[in-house]
Amino acid sequence: MPLFVRYILMDNKNLLTEGSIRRKLIFFTLNIFLGNLFQQLYNTADSIIVGNFLGHNALAAVSSSGNLIFLTVGLFAGISMGAGVVISNFVGAKAKDQVSRAVHSTIALGIVSSVILTTIGIVFAAPVLRIMNTPESVLPNSITYFRIYFAGSFGFVMYNTFMGILRAAGDSKHPLYYLIISSVLNVILDVVLIAGLGFGVGAAAFATAVSQLFSAVLAFKRLSKIEADYKIELKNIKLDKVMTKKIIQYGLPSGLQNSVMSLSNVVIQSYINTFGEFAMAGIGAYGKIEGFIFIPITSFGMAITTFVGQNLGAQEYDRIKKGIRFGLLCVTASCLVLGAIMMVFAPQLISLFDTHPEVIAYGTERAHIVSMFFALCGFTHIMAAVLRGTGKPTTALMVFLICWCVIRIVIIAVLGPIANSLSLTHWIYPATWLMSSLAFLVIYKRTDLTRAHI
Repeated sequence: MPLFVRYILMDNKNLLTEGSIRRKLIFFTLNIFLGNLFQQLYNTADSIIVGNFLGHNALAAVSSSGNLIFLTVGLFAGISMGAGVVISNFVGAKAKDQVSRAVHSTIALGIVSSVILTTIGIVFAAPVLRIMNTPESVLPNSITYFRIYFAGSFGFVMYNTFMGILRAAGDSKHPLYYLIISSVLNVILDVVLIAGLGFGVGAAAFATAVSQLFSAVLAFKRLSKIEADYKIELKNIKLDKVMTKKIIQYGLPSGLQNSVMSLSNVVIQSYINTFGEFAMAGIGAYGKIEGFIFIPITSFGMAITTFVGQNLGAQEYDRIKKGIRFGLLCVTASCLVLGAIMMVFAPQLISLFDTHPEVIAYGTERAHIVSMFFALCGFTHIMAAVLRGTGKPTTALMVFLICWCVIRIVIIAVLGPIANSLSLTHWIYPATWLMSSLAFLVIYKRTDLTRAHI
């Protein structure tokens, strides 16, 4: 029977503490990969439709909002990641009561987070975008996109919360189904609202918010009906003091990690903005393509975190080491192949978003420099995933804070005015990926898995 057919028909046994390590990791990661692929596809569809029907000004507006959105969302997404580590560890240890308490506390925390995010996004959109040196020609569209996106905070926060619970329990299939549905719905709404009815960039944000809310409803329905330790019961949704503290303890460092990475990107984006809307559109288009390159990295990272968490709960230490080695091998191979593809086909890929020669030139320049070093980024993310899974997210945070935030900001602040060149923003990424890779290598060599605990 072909591998793909076996994948479709395979029994969805959630525990990653049993069976073939390679088979379990490949199939678990494949579901996450396909889900992330569809998510990236509909994010890219926004940009392609906006760029082709509304022009490079609107594309620049959507692109300039991206880093700022992730800066805000990343903090709360990280908390969900921390909840996933806690849940996966209890699943591996088969601690039914602890699983239930962690799940319901995670949902309650998600509801609170969505209220906070809505307020932040609507109130602070305009002043922060101005601080980022967003050109006046782009600013109105950026503000509109940002505010509408965050008006739908409840949908995408709960969407990520429910998906995280399912994956932490070892179920990566249903999140895939819901992401496919969300992706298709998002593209349909984009085409109808922008290409068909002629609405502006706000329609792209609206389409994303609606599609994510719909998927959140589907995931909630699944979780509320399944007969498992992680089943949702509305009456039990509350902030359990002890469990909430544990979730924040492991999730806040991961959230801050996302935010510090985004903070440096916001600073770099501010520098890029000074070169005008063609640079913004070109590098923004490259960013959308790079998102596809990073899908195998983030997918294996998410899988490794759950794998390590479950096996740590089951005290399967040798199994953890074998899984880490296999994950690193897969990520390195994919980075080398995809990096080579990016090097060759960058101009054609950039032109999908905008055919203006300057836009293509800016995006291609970034691609030709950065794509040679994707494997370093992959190694960093896998090592960070391992530390999260072993209950050491603060260590990963410190590496990212120093290498991917402080050093990047210092370089832009000191060398930016002197160089006055976009090349600086290209080379800053490989340089800091190398630094973080070396730091994580030293840390992993000194990690004793038998003493790790959640």
